[in-house]
Amino acid sequence: MATLVQTSGNLLFAAFILYLIGVFFFGGAIRDKRGREKQIGTNRWSKIGITLTIAGFIAQIGYFITRWLAGGHIPLSNMFEFTTFFGMMLVGAFILIYFIYKLNVIGLFALPVAMLLIAYASMFPSDISPLIPALQSKWLIIHVSTAAAGQAILAISFVAGLVYLLKVVDTKKTSLSSFSLEAIMYFLVVTLGFIIITTSFALADYETQFSWVNKEGKESVATYHLPAIVGPHEGVKISETGFEPLVSMPAIVNAQKLNTVIWSLLVGTVLYLLVRLIVRKRISTLLKPLVKKANLDLVDEVGYRSVLIGFPVFSLGGLVFAMIWAQIAWTRFWGWDPKEVWALITFLFYAAFLHLRLSRGWHGEKSAWLAVIGFAIILFNLIAVNLILAGLHSYAAS
Repeated sequence: MATLVQTSGNLLFAAFILYLIGVFFFGGAIRDKRGREKQIGTNRWSKIGITLTIAGFIAQIGYFITRWLAGGHIPLSNMFEFTTFFGMMLVGAFILIYFIYKLNVIGLFALPVAMLLIAYASMFPSDISPLIPALQSKWLIIHVSTAAAGQAILAISFVAGLVYLLKVVDTKKTSLSSFSLEAIMYFLVVTLGFIIITTSFALADYETQFSWVNKEGKESVATYHLPAIVGPHEGVKISETGFEPLVSMPAIVNAQKLNTVIWSLLVGTVLYLLVRLIVRKRISTLLKPLVKKANLDLVDEVGYRSVLIGFPVFSLGGLVFAMIWAQIAWTRFWGWDPKEVWALITFLFYAAFLHLRLSRGWHGEKSAWLAVIGFAIILFNLIAVNLILAGLHSYAAS
């Protein structure tokens, strides 16, 4: 088992490196040696880029299979496993899209998003643990895999929307559109801040423990791996190391994860300001030359078709299969658990997306903004709902 676990980790790392190298080749594919832009079609750079992406995808499939063999169950039971699977499905969706449309610029942005997901996943415990009773069901495979696949396909619409907005929005002007686009860049930097801060304190082996009272009134122990800005409900520090929290949270809030989010925002903000100070321009302005020759009609079509395919897949996994499993596990189809509520919000939003596009003619920039907002909802469900709000799905944050 130990050999399989090590092999699994090595394959995931190899996939990450291959995606990283692939990004540079897709960047090279945009401009050929004579300096002309090549956003569509293949050249030697794009051929190497897609080959590296496929190799990384195969390596990540190898990670998934070896981890499954090592644990004896499908690796979709916690945040580390789900998020790496999400990233793998995103890359798989991109590969299919690439062979249909040959849009090099999509690869230039899709692969970094997948890499951020893998890096984000790596911040969670990666140990293989036996399934808790609530997850010992065939519906774990059916529900979680289809929900993740649907979200990954929808994520491609975000990538296409981002490319579209970078092309059409005048980032040098002061407007709501330019401000909102830069806000997207800011939150991507915040994700990097999360990775940096958690890695730094993990290397320093920082740990503080608190005794606290959960929402059932039972005493429990919370272990912090970052200095406590916010503490658990009625928390008392029981370890000799670490700091006292500035404020305590109510029992319904996962204070330990909220503390991580706060640190990520702080570090991400500092990092963003440093980048702005160095380059002396908005990050969106810095990226704009990469999409200068993007074919807006094709980019818009990629975004629309991604929603057209991803929406029904997510609806099946995130709602239909989820409700069937909920009836089996908890004897009710619906219980207004935070995860259930945000799955419904996601469903309703993308239903509205398709309605506005097909009935009201919301194409182009309007459609791109909707795709970006939709992915923000998906990320809120993945990060905030899983990590901060306590509910029946709280095991996913372990």
